Amino acid sequence: MAMLRATCNKLNMGLAQLSLIGLSLVLLFEVGHAVDKSNFKTVDQCGFARRHKDIPEGQSPYAAVLDSFHIEADGVMRGNILNTKNGVLLSLEVFGLEDRMVRFKVNELSPIRPRYEVPDVLVLEPTPVRWTINKQDSTSIEATTSSGITVLLSSQPFRMDFYDNKQLVFSINPRGLMKFEHLRERRNSLDQGEEGPGLLDLAKDAILDLVGYRSEEDQDQPVEDGEEVENVEQAEEKEPEEPEEPDMWEETFKSHTDKKPYGPSSIGLDFSFPGFEHVYGIPEHADSLALKATGSSDPYRLYNLDVFEYELDKRMALYGSVPFMQAHNKERTVGLFWLNAAETFIDITSNTADKSFFGRMFDYVKGESDVPQVDTHWYSESGIIDTFLLFGPSPKDVLSQYTDLTGKPFLPPLFSIAYHQCRWNYNDEDDVLQVDANFDEHDIPCDVIWLDIEHTNGKRYLTWDNHKFPDPGRMLDQLAAKGRKMVTIVDPHVHRDNNYHMYKEGKDNDYFVHKQDGSEYEGWCWPGSSSYPDFTRKDVRDWWASRLSHDSYQGSRPNLFNWNDMNEPSVFNGPEVTMHKDVVHANGWEHRDVHNLYGLYFHMANADGQIKRSGGTERPFTLSRAFFSGTQRYGAIWTGDNAAEWGHLKASNPMLLSIGLAGIPFIGADVGGFFKNPDEELLTRWYQAGAYQPFFRAHAHIDTKRREPWLLQPENKLIIRSAIRARYALLPFWYTLYYNSSQTGLPPMRPMWMEFPKDMDTFSMEDQFMLGNALLVSPITEKGSRATSVYFPGTDPWFDVDTFFAYQGPATHNVNADLDKIPVFQHGGSIVPRKERVRRCSSLAVDDPYTLTVALNNAGTATGDLYIDDGHSFDYKQQKYIYRQFTFSANKLESRALSGTGFETNSWLERVVIIGLKSLPKKVELISQTITQLSFTTSHNRQVLTIRKPGINIGQDWTIRLS
Repeated sequence: MAMLRATCNKLNMGLAQLSLIGLSLVLLFEVGHAVDKSNFKTVDQCGFARRHKDIPEGQSPYAAVLDSFHIEADGVMRGNILNTKNGVLLSLEVFGLEDRMVRFKVNELSPIRPRYEVPDVLVLEPTPVRWTINKQDSTSIEATTSSGITVLLSSQPFRMDFYDNKQLVFSINPRGLMKFEHLRERRNSLDQGEEGPGLLDLAKDAILDLVGYRSEEDQDQPVEDGEEVENVEQAEEKEPEEPEEPDMWEETFKSHTDKKPYGPSSIGLDFSFPGFEHVYGIPEHADSLALKATGSSDPYRLYNLDVFEYELDKRMALYGSVPFMQAHNKERTVGLFWLNAAETFIDITSNTADKSFFGRMFDYVKGESDVPQVDTHWYSESGIIDTFLLFGPSPKDVLSQYTDLTGKPFLPPLFSIAYHQCRWNYNDEDDVLQVDANFDEHDIPCDVIWLDIEHTNGKRYLTWDNHKFPDPGRMLDQLAAKGRKMVTIVDPHVHRDNNYHMYKEGKDNDYFVHKQDGSEYEGWCWPGSSSYPDFTRKDVRDWWASRLSHDSYQGSRPNLFNWNDMNEPSVFNGPEVTMHKDVVHANGWEHRDVHNLYGLYFHMANADGQIKRSGGTERPFTLSRAFFSGTQRYGAIWTGDNAAEWGHLKASNPMLLSIGLAGIPFIGADVGGFFKNPDEELLTRWYQAGAYQPFFRAHAHIDTKRREPWLLQPENKLIIRSAIRARYALLPFWYTLYYNSSQTGLPPMRPMWMEFPKDMDTFSMEDQFMLGNALLVSPITEKGSRATSVYFPGTDPWFDVDTFFAYQGPATHNVNADLDKIPVFQHGGSIVPRKERVRRCSSLAVDDPYTLTVALNNAGTATGDLYIDDGHSFDYKQQKYIYRQFTFSANKLESRALSGTGFETNSWLERVVIIGLKSLPKKVELISQTITQLSFTTSHNRQVLTIRKPGINIGQDWTIRLS
């Protein structure tokens, strides 16, 4: 009862107010039990998914009405698809796009009400390029774009095969699993009667006659003059309307009934990747990097859910959803983007390509060898089929194409890629300032201290607990004086209290989502009874953004940023701990249509609020738990409520790599694990891994022991301090990677195959990864391990960043990894910038000098780059930055400007370290406006040359010559 009373006090409610389900869920959250899988649906418990999964192969009722297809003035090929079982006509639009992409959309030709099409994810509508029809007959149409992409559209059954320069790349509906549930009125007794045809049967007959499809019994009848009949040999026999299942109009899961006033509306389609064995992406799942065949197990599910202490090696849904998949082989990489925000499942099957289709247009298959193939089946509860095919051909091309569509990643402020310290919760102002002081006392860098829900006034976000945080402005000013920042949590549920300004304003302006009867939707979350703003509305997002202003958010300061949790959205007493699907949003759209967008919209509003509070001058930082395609434009995300277990540490690498491949580069996992108490070895190894992952934050549950680094044994504290300092030394390298990401879409943290796309040994590799093209990282994720096997691809050397020992590839080597060792290796042919002076935070190192580490390849050359700006404002968009390229060749190291003007730095070049020289120089000279002789030393058996204090400004042109 003590815990029960504490929980009720925490939620600001009495026992009488707690429903049984709400209470059980709250207690489950509080004590951090393992996930109860019975709270979450399997595929067999989702009516629409079961209907799609049960479709028999090879019996597709869909046929392309070839005479309806034509190329319109905008270059788009448009025509109709007929469901020969029920006579429903669908529209098909096939867009050839610039930059080697194709888009196709399938919708009802004449729906009884509009179907949902996802807005606000594409940054612009891509420009079509014109199709040219090469040939057309009674069975197919062949058309080509100017970029060499060809489509073969087959009539019956409907199928599309896409070729790139005569190579088959995508097959659409090859197994005949397409299903498009048309919107309908609920049948009356006449329609369902057994005597005579129903109204739908009569309408279907009329449509079949209109487009020229006949049943077998009609085919012997003479054709009247002027009557057209297509595909007579393959015409479908008319069948009655599909029988309706009980869950098509309402569905019950546990105690929740989902009413579907518009009936079934799901869509699905199968895609094959001929010639491919490996597919990646579709996060978020606690699963392997290379996606697994689903077989008899549940498919991969995309449905944003609050799944605390999730299990590993599972395909169940987690906090975010990106319906983007890549397929990769030695020759090329391609991408598939399924633009749909509703609940979605993806089945994956490894197979052998159907050779009969390869030769229909081109003689693709040679010899008797089998062609591998991955078959996928995508199905969503509502919306339309809106799919982009990305033809690459390289891994980097595919990510560039995808982020051209959904937006390039934002450039984060410099402080946000440094180290963050968080727990649920730092108790009060004194606790925060003591944590701040301890970082200084123990000489450990830190940029940000975080506050969880306990800092608020009764879980009313954008407020402070007046007893624990009576003067937040003073506290923030004290942190700012040291160069540090703070992040406070801001969740989307709004406590239903008329004395709370956010609820009062939201209620008065009708900003909250509604139930079907028009009343305000009520759910339960941390404050208890809560309402949820309709963030699909721009005016609601603008209102929320305005409340982050310093005038509105009392006690805030420019060094205060925010964190969006529970934005799946999490509803403790809702089905699957989320919002009911029949909740109504703007324009009458149901929550089932927009679910996976909700967290993105909330993230968008908070990032916009931070920008607006500065008058549009300062970059925001907002962390989000829920995400969707396009999240990369607004902030960082993390992998949610992990556990202090070795398995979760190991799983963080493939989870982050998968999210990065889905276009979201600013990603991290709670260092140490959110739930449970890590032992000191696990915590130490987790800090070492986190120091080389993009978002670096320690976080812990309220019931865990305090675990700040200085609380550990002295040996472990020093090792963790060393790992954090290593992160800070590499901040120039990280910041440059983030700048490049904002231009290209490439994540800083990359799977090995992205940098070595022809090396098949890397295709399933997930225990080591690349940072850019320069550093290979192999974190230790096994308890008691003091060595590890590292695969070094390519033929150029790899240099241990601590010992400079060279490993030669392609080969696997056993590498020492004592507790104080992080296995990190610099690739021969790269140049990495560092700042090696120890500071308490990143802002104090702005003018510090640089060290360049030059690792030479077999040819004796190397390249690298460096990006510098003010680290916080949008001035870089006016070219106020420095972006330089370093090259080493013919015994000369040169620095030249790539782009950027109007920005100056006081930082200078303090040291150059060159690894892998074949012979040592007798003289080293700096050539700038004058020629200056430089001192140098050698070390590590004369394998490393160190040039000391060139003294030149890092932003200038210069050459260092060895002779």
